[in-house]
This record gives sequence, structure tokens and C-alpha cells, in this order.
Amino acid sequence: MDVKSYIKAARLRTLPLSISGIIVGASLGNYDSVKNLAFKCCFGCPKSYTTLIFWLAILTTIGFQVLSNFANDYGDGIKGTDKDREGEARMVASGAITPQQMKRAMIITTILTLIVAIALIYVAFGKDNFIYSLLFFGLGITSIVAAIKYTVGKSAYGYSGFGDIFVFLFFGLLAVVGTYFLYTKEINFTIFLPAFSVGLLSTAVLNLNNMRDRVNDEKSGKNTIVVKIGAEFAKYYHYYLIVSSFLFSFLYVGIHYRTPWQFLFLVAYIPLAKHLLFVYKNENEPLLDGELKKVALSTFLFAILFGLGNVL
Repeated sequence: MDVKSYIKAARLRTLPLSISGIIVGASLGNYDSVKNLAFKCCFGCPKSYTTLIFWLAILTTIGFQVLSNFANDYGDGIKGTDKDREGEARMVASGAITPQQMKRAMIITTILTLIVAIALIYVAFGKDNFIYSLLFFGLGITSIVAAIKYTVGKSAYGYSGFGDIFVFLFFGLLAVVGTYFLYTKEINFTIFLPAFSVGLLSTAVLNLNNMRDRVNDEKSGKNTIVVKIGAEFAKYYHYYLIVSSFLFSFLYVGIHYRTPWQFLFLVAYIPLAKHLLFVYKNENEPLLDGELKKVALSTFLFAILFGLGNVL
């Protein structure tokens, strides 16, 4: 077994983006739960409780992301979508990993992720909140199905332009609001504002990827939103995603303002502003590949700064 090939298929560079929502939800949830004393620690120690929930949530999310990346590599590989793609090579398409081997890797990843997710649910809710436990277990199963069905199967929704909705819902709403609920056992509706921000920034990464691959996706029958609306309108859509993410964050801070530190997240929008200028001027779509890491890391930076700003 070539471990390096599986590491490449896992696409480690996508992991900071995937945990951004967890960081935001955990920072806000931890602050509100301590402030309101609205949590009960099954280990008798608030610090151990919050730390364990955070790391289990991180590991669960990483598991879902790796599964999604494996499934994407498998689905696009067997359909021939990755044959002439730009950017780094995919393992199934290149022959480094066979489809059968990738399917086994997906099964193993699913099992391990479910084990960690069950541990997270138990730590967060214990034995006294069966309905909450059942709800989050259902969300975990849904996340697994959604990760696989993105590119796998005849009805893969990533080939029908619904990938953006998946990313917005799971990377934004579920990651932020779900993590917040694990801490507080309640939903503050303003938590949806930073959840929108993370979801929109994550969707911007996908849109950038689809802008880069537009020509190849169109040839392969992968009808992403970019393929459907064309290169010019895809740029306008991209501007909307990033600018709107800023506005939702700004609104949240305005509603919950306590200290100037809460505006620390604005630092993350400096590289994003430069990125938008690059996209505006760019006429060669393959060159957008270099911008993917910038937007993903800017989203990760936003999550850290937003979290810090709201707890300082």
C-alpha cells in the first residue's frame, strides 16, 4: 500500500477550511456556555469538558472531510472527469490507487469517523438527552451520505450544480450552529450570522475551484453552477459570496458588540480583497489554482480571529 498516495487523496490542504466552522462555533459556544453556566460536564470539570468536545468535533469534521475527498477522487476518477483537470493530480484518475482500493479506504474512514462522532455525542449529551443524541447521530449519517453522493453515483448532486448548497449547509450552518449547540444545548439565532459567513467563504473556495475547472467540467458533463451561468457571471457570484460573508460577520459584531477586539476578523479580509482584485483582472482560468490556497487559508484565519475577538 502506497501511504503517500492516500495522503495525497486525503488532500490535507483542505483540512484548515473544513475545521473553520468548528473553531467559530466552539469559541462562541464556549463563551456563552461559561457566561450562562448553561452546561453540565459529565466529567465534573468545565475545562476538560470544553476541550474534549472541541477536539472530538475537530476529529469528526476531519473524518468527514477526508471521506468527502476520497469519494470525490473516486467519483470523478471513474467518470473520467479528472482526466484532463488542472491542479494537482487525482489518485484514482492517475492509477496510483485503484477504484477498489479507494472504496475500501472510504469504508474504513466512514467507520472510524462514526466511532469518533458517537464519542462526541456521548460527551456532549451523556445519557440524559436522548433526543439530542439521536438528532446529532442522524446529522452524522446525513453528512456521510452527502459526502459520498457529491460525486459518486448516477445522481451525484455535484454534477447537477448543488455542490454549493452542500458546502454552505455543512461547512457553514452545520459546523458553526451544530458545534455551538454541543456547548450550549440551545440556539441563539444570531449564531446563524457567522455561520453564514463561514458557509459563504467555504462556498467561495468551491466556486473558485469550479471556475478553474469550468472548461473541463463542461466537457465531462459536470454541470456546476459555474458551467450553468458562465465565466462572467461566475465572477459576480464570487464577489457576492465574499462580500456577503463580510457583511454577516460585521452585523453579528454590531449586535453583540463588547470590545474593539471583535473587529479583529477584518484582518482576514485584507488578503481576500487582494484576491477579489486578482479574480476581477484574471482572464486565464487555470491561473485561479494558485488562489485556492489563499482563500482557504484566509477563511481559516477569519475563523481564528473571529473566535479570538469574541472571547478577548
